[in-house]
Amino acid sequence: PADDGEYPAVVMIHEWWGLNENIRHMADVLAGQGYTVFAVDLYDGEVARESSRAQELSGQVRDNPDEAVTKLSRATDALRESQYTTGEVASLGWCFGGGWSLQLSLSETELNSTVIYYGTLTTDEERLRAIDEPVLGIFGSEDQVVGPENVEEFDRTLDEIGVENEIRVYDGADHAFANPSGESFRPDATRDAWNRTLSFLDETLGQER
Repeated sequence: PADDGEYPAVVMIHEWWGLNENIRHMADVLAGQGYTVFAVDLYDGEVARESSRAQELSGQVRDNPDEAVTKLSRATDALRESQYTTGEVASLGWCFGGGWSLQLSLSETELNSTVIYYGTLTTDEERLRAIDEPVLGIFGSEDQVVGPENVEEFDRTLDEIGVENEIRVYDGADHAFANPSGESFRPDATRDAWNRTLSFLDETLGQER
């Protein structure tokens, strides 16, 4: 944020394109809402322009999951120790980044909350028991990458094991519906999802308006 002070913090994780202008813009937008944001770059500076290259880069990260989680965990620790934060930290990611937001919450990293925008899910009960913070999941009913059945099972399993969660599925929305540069962009759903995200972060990170 522009004003000096201590703010709640968010580790922001990019889509499979990399840390592009859209994600940088979202970091600025979130900072404008009173959050210190660490937009992590899992591609070491490269931004994909074509889907084939994005697939290669995302595949390289998925082939080394421990390295990715370590980077995200270090970002979380850095935010907690920063003079500009209250020590309250959430993770937030879209698509590829949504999957890693979940993976970070499944690790030993301490988080206050987790936001997943149509990221790859696990529904394994034992693995999900590692989550001890509230989860917000944003999905589209027409998403064939994640799949509505997978989302339903994820939701049901979190409920069964007592993980606080809010799962929102937008009717008619496809994968990556919140990306304004994509063909699947749904402005109304995106606006509602973002308002829910801000409310969720405010509540779980103790942000006062």
